[in-house]
Amino acid sequence: MLANQIKSEQEGLSKINNRHLSVKVNMEGSLIGRKIDLYAHTSYEMLAQTLENMFYGTHNAVGSSRLLNGTSEFVLTYEDKEGDCMLVGDVPWQMFLGSVKRLRILRNTNMQH
Repeated sequence: MLANQIKSEQEGLSKINNRHLSVKVNMEGSLIGRKIDLYAHTSYEMLAQTLENMFYGTHNAVGSSRLLNGTSEFVLTYEDKEGDCMLVGDVPWQMFLGSVKRLRILRNTNMQH
């Protein structure tokens, strides 16, 4: 178990050193998941727009991400390294980059309060 933890930490460090932070993205209702490099983005807004383009094929103007402003039938969440499901945007961007393990785009009705 300790060996797995050390290996996981080393993999995480290698991702940081190479300036790539690839995470899986799954959208509810879509059978195919994708991967995205979070270091290619500088903000939540940029990330959300990329995901909208990837999954919806839409190209919105800067500052109009439906995934973040609550006007979409979906909500952008992430699983942190502790396995908790969190809303994207709840923590500062750099803290998010340090804790994100996987992204999920879920239907709003599936969010648990």
